[in-house]
Amino acid sequence: MLAPFCRNTTGCFTMPGFTEISPSTLMRLIGTPDAPTILDVCIDDDFNADPRLIPTARRWPHNQIDSFDGAGPVVVVCHRGLKLSHGAAALLRAKGIKAEALEGGNVAWRDAGLPLIPAAAIPAPLWVTRHRPKIDRIACPWLIRRFIDPSAKLLFVPPAQVLEVAEKFNATAFDVEGTAFSHVGDLCSFDALLSAFKLDIPPLQTMARVIRAADTNRHNLAPEAAGLLALSVGLSRQYKDDSAQLEAGMVLYDALYRWARDGQSETHDWPGGSA
Repeated sequence: MLAPFCRNTTGCFTMPGFTEISPSTLMRLIGTPDAPTILDVCIDDDFNADPRLIPTARRWPHNQIDSFDGAGPVVVVCHRGLKLSHGAAALLRAKGIKAEALEGGNVAWRDAGLPLIPAAAIPAPLWVTRHRPKIDRIACPWLIRRFIDPSAKLLFVPPAQVLEVAEKFNATAFDVEGTAFSHVGDLCSFDALLSAFKLDIPPLQTMARVIRAADTNRHNLAPEAAGLLALSVGLSRQYKDDSAQLEAGMVLYDALYRWARDGQSETHDWPGGSA
């Protein structure tokens, strides 16, 4: 399959190089189980001028790239997609790790209007919420892992212990009253995360509407809510271990994301043959 054409900083259309990935292609991968590890190797001056990160990206000094011991695939990002990202990606390939540079770097990503997360908003990778999750408490971990921090660890504890566990273990509490990531008015904790991390993209907003409808028993907001509720209750009955339920739920929300991104126009009927 040919790589998509992208508009460069001069306004002309170009095709990514052999060892590059375009912003649009990378955006299609983010949020899916096939997403690469994203390493931002910008120098401090460039990063401090715009301290935001591509979703799931983590900062990594370009002169320490050889210490990266994770698995590929990796996408390396620098300010304009030039020497730092190409050099770092080449060093990773020399170690046997599949690695590409982001064409045009953070500048091209920003100019394409793609989402950028304020780095200061990203907390430590430990999160805690109430045990026995149903909807919001599976949807939020999915969002955290797929768009904010793939290394995030999720703790499920009794409701009365959430805030104290958060304090003692330096964890971020969510879906608990009185915390930053919880219900506000008609909105859910999933909505709060989207707002805080500037993830204002159409598929996630569509998902938010379905999650909100299912989690607050307002199925008139989205007809898909009834199905999400049924599957969520089924998962909660099937799994006694909350962490095992979360892993199963990740597949459910992966599918919901792909429907929201690509499949909303598809229908199904009987007899077949028309699709």
